[in-house]
Formats: sequence, structure tokens, C-alpha cells
Amino acid sequence: MSSPLRIWHPFTNSTLDPPPLHVARAEGVWLYTQDGRRILDAISSWWVNLHGHANPRIAAAIATQAKKLEHVILAGFTHDAAEELAARLSKWTAPNLTHMFFSDDGSTAVEVAMKLAVQHFSNQQRPQKKEIVALTHGYHGDTAGAMSASDDSPFTEPFRGMRFPVHRVNAAYCYRCPVGLKRESCHIECSQQLEMLLAERSEQIAAVIVEPLLQAAGGMIVHPVEFLQRIRNLCTDHGVLLIADEVLTGFGRTGKMFACDLAGITPDLACLSKGITGGFLAMGVTLCNEQVASAFHSENRTHTFYHGHSYTGNALACAAANANLQIFDDEPVFDRIATIARITAERLTQFRAMHKVGDTRQIGTIGAIELLAEDAGYLSAMRPKLYNFFLERGVLLRPLGNVVYVLPPYVISPEELHRAYDVIQEAIETLF
Repeated sequence: MSSPLRIWHPFTNSTLDPPPLHVARAEGVWLYTQDGRRILDAISSWWVNLHGHANPRIAAAIATQAKKLEHVILAGFTHDAAEELAARLSKWTAPNLTHMFFSDDGSTAVEVAMKLAVQHFSNQQRPQKKEIVALTHGYHGDTAGAMSASDDSPFTEPFRGMRFPVHRVNAAYCYRCPVGLKRESCHIECSQQLEMLLAERSEQIAAVIVEPLLQAAGGMIVHPVEFLQRIRNLCTDHGVLLIADEVLTGFGRTGKMFACDLAGITPDLACLSKGITGGFLAMGVTLCNEQVASAFHSENRTHTFYHGHSYTGNALACAAANANLQIFDDEPVFDRIATIARITAERLTQFRAMHKVGDTRQIGTIGAIELLAEDAGYLSAMRPKLYNFFLERGVLLRPLGNVVYVLPPYVISPEELHRAYDVIQEAIETLF
């Protein structure tokens, strides 16, 4: 008899990694392992959980939907859960984002956005406008197109030959300013590289893709709102589409429902995933405006967007998303978000005086601490030391190399949130 298949766990196949923990159940912000441990989930299980694990309202919505319709092909069909989600999302999204395309997750939402942008111009008899511009430190997913838009990193290095070329321009990484200025006195000069590129190649560039205001996997890098506003204006001036990858930043993480709301701008296309179902099921959504969509409305069949996924518009995922948005309507979610933001601001102030801390950053519910390290980056030797230290003390935190961050579910209590920051403080004082 053959042995059972072994699960290949993401990011944990090095011989240096400890064996995976077996989670038997979860509730609220707590994970309960098979061996009797209780672990505080301070990163929302890779940034997806909003209202707590096993949230009864979302679970009930999925169960009810499963008795009615689990899934149906969305090509040429529709169903109640998808139509309801379109209506619910329209309450929160910008009025001119009038069309939504379902996919499976954040990477596929990004793939859809880039393909829509390129085909938009191709359908308008402008096939030369097919180039993509992305930011340094960016991360947009692990599928081939999303990986191409992502910056060079250990995630992408083995697949260099699979990635298509993109233009890479400065991000507003204020702590490590790419043009050597200080935020207090700068005028967003880091955007000048994009300005020159668009002036030179606007007839070849289809879109600029950004993670609005927060580059997460790149190190929880927080951008000034003026940087995103400048990018929006430059895209408009040069006839280039702006894609906002709100996969992480959406659904309240930054303090507003979407990060673009903080800057008062509207992209031409937006990518949603992660928190859209409250952390229950995989789903991706790409939104676009009428300008983009109109290029696909034609009697010419070659203008069709020939892209789809088997589980596009899955009814169970739609039901979870609807229940998630209903919680935003019924419960004081933004009050919870404000409390997390306030406590985070207070705790980060305390970290700034620590000798090992180079920078602290915050946007909404997300707090980040960049530690001083000679080997700064995702493969920093600090990471495994910190990760194991946190787990030993019952807190799930996954440092991005030398950057430690807290990104909790909104139902976390003040005491639980302080516990996460207490453990980080203890780790810095103990390990370094």
C-alpha cells in the first residue's frame, strides 16, 4: 500500500522550519491546536479574516446557500447570491466602477485587471499600448502575470524566465527614500521617475498597477496619500489606466473601506480579494469603469474577454461575501477599526525609542516595526528567530524578514491586541 500524500505547506519546506501545527478549531482571534495549545492570530491568517474565526453569521449564510445552490457556471448564467453581491459592493465602491468580474483569489483578480487593460486598447485598434508599469517593492501575487508585476524577490527569482518585462519605477518608501530626501520637506519627488516614463512612453503603456498606500509583502511600506494622488493625476494626463490592487487594503484595513478612499481618488480598475468573504472562502473580484468595459461591447466576437475560471462567481463564496458586508452594515465595525488604530498608534510610539528599531509605520489597523539589520529583507536571519519566539509565547506573527507587523481581525479585544505588542517588545529586548 502506498503512503498517504503529504501536504506541501507554503513557505515552510526548508529543513530549518519546524513541523506544521495542526489546528483543530478556531474561534474569534484564537487558534486551538490538536496538542492543546491556544494561539492568538495577530495576522488574520494571512490577512483574510475580518470578523473572527468561525463567525456564526458567515457560517450560517454559507450553510443556507449550500442547501439552495452551491455553484453554477457563470458564463451565460447568473444567480441570486452574485446579483446580491454586486448590489452590496456598489454601496461601498466608487460610483464610476460599474462592472465587476469574478475570479478565484487576489492573484487572479490582478491577472484579470492587467489583461482587461491590455485588451481594452487592443480592441480600440491600439495594440501597441500593452506595457505595464509597476512599483519597486511591489507584490501582486504568485501567478505568472501577477508575479511579473511584482518586484524581484526570493519569491520570483526561480521564475525569472517566466515573467514578462514591466517598467519599474520608484515607490514612496520614505524610510529608505529612493531619491535621498526627508518626508518632512519633500514634494513627492520620487514620483518624477514615473512622470518622465509616461511622458516618453504613454503611447506604449496600457496601465500602472499599484498597491494603494500600503505595499504589504514588500515590508508594510506606507505611502503618503500625495503619492497615490500624483500617480492618479499622471495616469489621467497621459491616457494610461490606473489599476489599484486593493487585495489587502480593501474592507477596512487602512481605516476606510478602501485605501483609495483615503486619498480621495478612483482607479480605472480595482482588484479585491482576501477580506471580501470575511476569511471563509477564496474569491477574487476585479472592478472597472465604463470606459474600460465599453471596449468589449461589440458585435466583433474577437473583442470578447475570453477569460474565466471554473469557480467564477461561486455561490457559496458570494454568500460569505454578502454576510461579511451585512456585518459592516449591522455592527460597529469601523468603531472596532478605530480602536485598533488608536491602540496601535500608542504602542508604536513606545517602540520608536528602542535602540534596535529603525522605523515604525502605521496605516489604519496595521502596525509595522522595521528592525535594524545588516541583512534587511525577507531572508533576514531575524525572521526565524522572531517567528519561533512569538509562537512559543502563543502569538501568530509572521515577520517579513526584519519587519514585524500586526494585522489583526477586527474583533480583537484591547487586551489581546496589547498582548501581541507586548510579545513583540519582549522579543526585541530578549533576542537583540
